Amino acid sequence: MIDVDEIRERRAAVLGRMAAAAERSGRPAEAVTLIAVTKTWPAELVIAAHAAGLRHVGENRPEELAAKRPIVEAALGAECGLVWHLIGPVQSRKADLAATHADVFHALERDKIARRLAAARPNGRPLPCFIEVNVSGEAEKHGLAVARWETDATQVANLRKMISDTAAQPGLPVVGLMTMAPWDAPPEVIRAVFRRTRALAEQVTDLLPQPGGPRLSMGMTDDFEIAIEEGATHVRVGRALFGERGL
Repeated sequence: MIDVDEIRERRAAVLGRMAAAAERSGRPAEAVTLIAVTKTWPAELVIAAHAAGLRHVGENRPEELAAKRPIVEAALGAECGLVWHLIGPVQSRKADLAATHADVFHALERDKIARRLAAARPNGRPLPCFIEVNVSGEAEKHGLAVARWETDATQVANLRKMISDTAAQPGLPVVGLMTMAPWDAPPEVIRAVFRRTRALAEQVTDLLPQPGGPRLSMGMTDDFEIAIEEGATHVRVGRALFGERGL
C-alpha cells in the first residue's frame, strides 16, 4: 500500500538535506530542483507523490513514461502541474514516444536522436535537453566521451558541436549537462566527477545563454548532497523518497 504521509515525510527530509547542501555551496535551496524518480513504480505512486507535494517526476524508459503519464493525467488532470523528466537514454525507434510524452530530456548523447526528437515533437513544443556526458570514463556509462576533456581539445570540440547542432534543431533548446558518478566509489572520486562536470559546463557556457548559467543534472540518492555542493541544479532521487524500487 502506498502511504502518502510517509512520502511527504521522506520528501521533507530530502528537501532538508538538499537545503543544507545548497547552503554549503553558497546557494539558496530553491536553486536546486528535486526530481522524484518514479521508474518501475506504478502510476498510483506518481499520484501519491503529487499528493505529497512533489511536482517533478523522472522516468527512465520512454515506453514506461508513455504508458504512465495518461493514467496520471486522467486522475489528476492535464494541468496538475507535474513536469515529466525523461532521464534515461533513448533508442531511435522510441524517439517519438520521448518527444510526445517528455517535458524535459536529460540524456541526449547522439545527433541522430536529436533529429528524431525534433521531427516528432508535437505542435513544435520545446523539449529542453541536457547533453549527457561521460566524465568518469566508465565503459558501461552512457554519454558523450569527455573523460580527458582537460587535456584533449577534441573532446571539448565534440561537445560544443553537439550543443550547437542540437540547438539548431527546432524546439530542442540545450539547457546544460547531465552526468552520473561511479557506483560505490569513495566520496572524493564522486566529488571529482561532479566538479569536473561543472568545470566542463563553464567551458561551453557561451553556447548555453540562459539566466543563472548552464543547468547541471547530477546526483542521485547516494550522492545528491555532494552533487549539490559541486553545483548541481537538478538531482534525481528515487530510493530516498520511495524506498526500494517497484518490480
